[in-house]
Amino acid sequence: MRTKNFKAYCLGGGLGSLSAAVFMIRDGGISGNQITVFEKLPTLGGCLDGARLEDGSYSLRGGRMLTTDAYECFWGLFKDIPSINNKGMSVKDETIAFNKKHIAHSQGRLVDKNCHIVDTSTMGFDMHDRLEFVKLLEASEEKLGTSKITDWLSPGFFKTNFWYMWQTTFAFEPWHSAVEFKRYLHRFMNEFPRINTLGGVKRTIYNQYDSLVLPLIAWLQDKGVHFELATTVDDINVEDIDGKVTVTSLTVINKKGTKQVAVNPDDIVIFQNGSMVDASSIGSMDHPPIKKTKADSKGWTLWEKLAKGRPDFGNPASFNSSIPESFWESFTVTFKSSDFFDKIEKMTGNKAGTGGLVTFKDSNWLMSVVLYNQPHFIDQPDDVYILWGYALHGNRVGDFIPKTMIESNGQDILKELAGHFNFDDSVFEDAVCVPCRMPYITSMFMPRAYNDRPKPVPESSKNLAFVSQFVELKDDVVFTVEYSVRAAQTAVYQLLNIDLEIPKITKHDKSPKVLIDSFFKSIK
Repeated sequence: MRTKNFKAYCLGGGLGSLSAAVFMIRDGGISGNQITVFEKLPTLGGCLDGARLEDGSYSLRGGRMLTTDAYECFWGLFKDIPSINNKGMSVKDETIAFNKKHIAHSQGRLVDKNCHIVDTSTMGFDMHDRLEFVKLLEASEEKLGTSKITDWLSPGFFKTNFWYMWQTTFAFEPWHSAVEFKRYLHRFMNEFPRINTLGGVKRTIYNQYDSLVLPLIAWLQDKGVHFELATTVDDINVEDIDGKVTVTSLTVINKKGTKQVAVNPDDIVIFQNGSMVDASSIGSMDHPPIKKTKADSKGWTLWEKLAKGRPDFGNPASFNSSIPESFWESFTVTFKSSDFFDKIEKMTGNKAGTGGLVTFKDSNWLMSVVLYNQPHFIDQPDDVYILWGYALHGNRVGDFIPKTMIESNGQDILKELAGHFNFDDSVFEDAVCVPCRMPYITSMFMPRAYNDRPKPVPESSKNLAFVSQFVELKDDVVFTVEYSVRAAQTAVYQLLNIDLEIPKITKHDKSPKVLIDSFFKSIK
């Protein structure tokens, strides 16, 4: 039985840790001052970042897709977090109201090499594609095992409109896990009939740091949660107590030096194992991002140490051993006029914030861009416009510059972008492009065995929980904010013996209407 005055330590300041703290307070009834969050960066939020740089330009590593047709735990959390932008509204209510005014309906989802908008009303399947597709959909996870998507689908499939759209919406590569691909197809089957319009995609008012992380921080601070930023947890010291792995202390390093934080058996530790933005780096208009790895960041070291000799603590090597298969680059462009936005809105027929991703399907880099509703940052001046984009094939030479993306600086990326839109370079006059390299951004999609990911609370653990994109949650899909929140809720409810039901996953793949709509979409 856990004592009433136990302490909780959250290692990492991403959405998983912040959500866990909320659940401990809201549903576990503990005081916020019993919780400490350690974060090695000077800011919280993890992947949900966004910042104004010293030169006035902006940088985003990315933004996760939202949907109000699923994400049951995510919305269950944010219904109780007050908005910092609209007094009297929750973050959930604020987001829903915003999306009623800015309805997504892409009219230019794919663009070909001739700068023509592709007709995406057809998925482009032939009968062979459909048969293979159904076979993969019906295969059990045990049968799929550690196989890749390419083990189940023929080369022609990867030239269909469906693949270009699904791949770039969710950032899949052909060599990624067949299990993860299948899970996505089932979890988001309701998106299949509208993947060409992105009609199910929802956005926050601002970037997700400003719209999600800041309200979470404000709520937790008001409850008395302690935050120790620019602080590294260098070691998690464990002992075997009564046959259970038990955290006994934490080795913590900050600018004041190294200290030991004692952890009692009744205390709990929430550990964000692994990070898809680990070792990321940003470049500039003159310099590409430097190439970092886990050897530079030490971001996987703790999980690797804990997992050694403990099979139910997972196998990080399945995810972090092949950067060429798990990396891509994103870029953020800051404009000082609306000229570029005006041209794209005219070309696609979509106002900013309604079109979603525009993908250049024939580009060597497989480049996509998105025009968010403006302003995209709380502090963004009225005459500034922010574009975000990414490319899945950063190790290939560009179509308009003789460099790979990983060799390219901001100026190079703007030249490549101008070429694909067939715009004169002058449209980027005074624009600032900030590239960002993320070597492990799709590492959670790598082929893996079932037990390569630990459960949120492993069977051998007494007071340690794992909360991240690298834990095992039945039927749910990684690379989503929902996964982080669901993992946190699962861990907290189990550790604190909270007798409340975790929201069930909505089974869109069992809906007759979704199945019928998907069938007819597949035969167009």
